[in-house]
Amino acid sequence: MDQMSSGEPLPPGPPGRTPAALDDLDRAILRELVADGRLSMRALAERVNVSRSNAYTRVERLISDDVITGFTARVNPVRAGLGTAAYVLVNIEQNSWRKVSAQLREVPGIEHLAFVGGDVDLIMLVRTPDNASLRDIVLSRIHTVDGVRSTRTWLIFDETTPGENGQAATA
Repeated sequence: MDQMSSGEPLPPGPPGRTPAALDDLDRAILRELVADGRLSMRALAERVNVSRSNAYTRVERLISDDVITGFTARVNPVRAGLGTAAYVLVNIEQNSWRKVSAQLREVPGIEHLAFVGGDVDLIMLVRTPDNASLRDIVLSRIHTVDGVRSTRTWLIFDETTPGENGQAATA
């Protein structure tokens, strides 16, 4: 059994399945669904030039193969009352990533959390209504997590989401 230096066994990885082979039609379906996840099967089939049953079968296969893992809405954070955004870079104690990750997933306002290699251990995207709320999350919630050694906060002044028909999401 593989073990980390802490003596804990490694967590189970993803099932030993080979990634699904995607053809041009699969990629076209994914492109259309990323652009508009509310498309009906009929509209999707028309856009990718296949029958409705073929589109349905392809989408079902992409879902069962975990290529499509869900459908969601893109939210304008400013309109949703989250006008302050920041990247928070975190350094943690060695071998504490499991418990730190579990605790940080419970902190409100953390939209994305990624463990990375390099000078920091993880990068988080945090969205809050204002700077005071951001300060509270960083100092009162993130810094109090056992295993967090230090943070650096990079305030986001403006942001653009690529591929949204030329429209930028601005915070």
